[in-house]
Amino acid sequence: MELIGISLVGALFIFMIVIGLFILNIATSIWAYRDAKRKGKSNEYSLIVLVATIVFPIIGLIIYFIIRND
Repeated sequence: MELIGISLVGALFIFMIVIGLFILNIATSIWAYRDAKRKGKSNEYSLIVLVATIVFPIIGLIIYFIIRND
């Protein structure tokens, strides 16, 4: 019986981590979109940045940091 409780706590912990990473991904994607708009980029460019950072969170942000300053 104790093993089931530990498994449930572990599953809940992993679930909370996944939810936290999802929220972090959405927040950084919105930041990248707003940053592109603030730098005067076009709507299409800003949407590409948004989609790229949602689909490829870490690589998308790294690439955006490299190309954001002209």
